[in-house]
Amino acid sequence: MRIHAYAPTRIDLAGGTLDLWPLFLFHPGALTVNVAITRYAHAVVEPRRDRSIVLASRDSGRSQTYSSLAALTASRSHRLPLLAELVAWFAPKQGLTLTTWSEAPAGAGLGGSSALAVAICAALTRWLGRRMAGTDWIAASRDIEARVLGVPTGEQDHYPAVFGGLGAIHFEPGRTWREPLRVNLRALEERLLLVYTGEPRRSGINNWEVMKKHLDGGRRVRRNFDSIAATAIRMREALLRHDWRGFARLMQREWETRRRNAPGISTPLIDRLVRTAYRQGAQGAKVCGAGGGGCVVFATPPEKRARVASALAAAGATLLPFRIARRGVQVKKLR
Repeated sequence: MRIHAYAPTRIDLAGGTLDLWPLFLFHPGALTVNVAITRYAHAVVEPRRDRSIVLASRDSGRSQTYSSLAALTASRSHRLPLLAELVAWFAPKQGLTLTTWSEAPAGAGLGGSSALAVAICAALTRWLGRRMAGTDWIAASRDIEARVLGVPTGEQDHYPAVFGGLGAIHFEPGRTWREPLRVNLRALEERLLLVYTGEPRRSGINNWEVMKKHLDGGRRVRRNFDSIAATAIRMREALLRHDWRGFARLMQREWETRRRNAPGISTPLIDRLVRTAYRQGAQGAKVCGAGGGGCVVFATPPEKRARVASALAAAGATLLPFRIARRGVQVKKLR
């Protein structure tokens, strides 16, 4: 039985980085607003006649074969460490081939590695005939990502991959929970533009630098995160009211606050794209993920969307068409 799972990536609209433990504990009411998009991460699991474990990434062109699960767990050199660690965690008793690819560019800041981890978890769960909830996949993939990256990782990226749609991820002592936001998703789609700068972002490094400053008592960083937390709370309210102008203004405010946290969060190209979009009528903009490159999302009135898109393409950005993914990770059998 061959299993194909695919999970949506996401655009984080406000409140990013607050999902890192323990940062949210210092900002009561902290939440992240994000939306799943139809740029999917894919995982296919298929059986082998022997006990070998074969891992392959179409995106990087890398692959690695282990003679058995024991050989995989004993190895200290993985070409595809996220895939290897997840397979080791599931500990299948038979041989398999795991092949992955993504519809999001490398280093896009769209939560691609988290979506990929969720897709792998969903595919292996179905293939092995186990019973696991989406929250189990979130916990496992979050912790395994941290092990692979070697820095703290948050968990907001995993929720849109599991559940789809638009949501507010609430962070409280002892629990994290997702609130689906009942909003006209088509109206939101019409107001968002996503572009890729061609410069991979430095997510783990940027987040870790900011987190260290916060934990070291940096007053400016802490004030910035107070503002980011308040902005995310207000954005949730604006979306629920379908206050699109307010939503765009809050996106702009979030980015203006965030880019003060550390050098390198923005780049000359990102700054140029934002200025270009505003001149053509965009009302809000922010980098996706931790910054330093990757994707930028823009909020624009529907009637000005095409004009803004043309100007951004002429300025050197790559447009990434998408729709809001109404469903989270999906799993199907392949013949």
